[in-house]
Amino acid sequence: MRLLATTAFIAFAAVPAFAEDWRADYKVVKFGILSGENESDRIARYTPFQEYLEETLGIEVEIFTAGNYDGVIQALAAGQIEFSFLGSSAYAAAYTETEGGVIPLLTAVQEDDSTGYYSIIAVRCDSGYKSVDDLKGKTLAFADPDSTSGYNVPYYNLVQQGYVPEEFFAAIPFSGSHEAGVQGVVNGQFDAAATYINNEKNGIPQRMETKGMIQEGEICWIWTSPEITSGPFTARANLPQGLIDEMKAAVMAAPTAAPEAFKQMTGAEDSTAKGYIEVNHDRYQWIVDMREWFKNQRKS
Repeated sequence: MRLLATTAFIAFAAVPAFAEDWRADYKVVKFGILSGENESDRIARYTPFQEYLEETLGIEVEIFTAGNYDGVIQALAAGQIEFSFLGSSAYAAAYTETEGGVIPLLTAVQEDDSTGYYSIIAVRCDSGYKSVDDLKGKTLAFADPDSTSGYNVPYYNLVQQGYVPEEFFAAIPFSGSHEAGVQGVVNGQFDAAATYINNEKNGIPQRMETKGMIQEGEICWIWTSPEITSGPFTARANLPQGLIDEMKAAVMAAPTAAPEAFKQMTGAEDSTAKGYIEVNHDRYQWIVDMREWFKNQRKS
């Protein structure tokens, strides 16, 4: 009996030390961000948050960027980064690529308590285009093949509404990022571009206006998708549980522990995000199913 009690005591006493073990193996932790805007702005927007994580976790934290969404997805799959902020479709792609080797942890909540956003088709306000029908024979730019709002959702819903993009539009190029698509519309490179808004106050066009990239009133949208489930802050499933738990807690606490960093990373003056809620894979299964539809369409 004494032996059992002693063994139990040793095991219990070892728990705190074991919980700290992940720091010995992870001197540097990297988190990825998708290519929704140019790289310098992405890094600038997330740097205060990176510094907050370093101070909170007591380790070095690095930001990982790539030229397209797939670069971040592949980095997760290859174990080159530990965490990432992903869109819903990028998460679904990572989930499929890793055969379930990623875990969705948190997603953002807006001031109105919504946890979704919308794909839009943006045009120049002075173009005269008022509906999708007006874009017949025109050029519609999608953002990236792994973008939820910039490709998967608008393409899928347009097909359901009777517009087969390859047949209806003259061309459907990928711009490479949301900002590049909107900028291309402003510059006359594209007639329209798929991007996203969270609400009337916050989204890619509004953020670009705030940054001075486009003028207020240059971009309008003529089509809006059904609500899209906001993408998750995601972890590799093979990470130590202690690391996942501490990172999740730090991100969850950011709105109150580092309000300026949180505001900056979620849109600066245009931000309407107020915090995070916990999520699980079930929330995103419909996105996985939608991507499977795309796969079957390509095969046929």
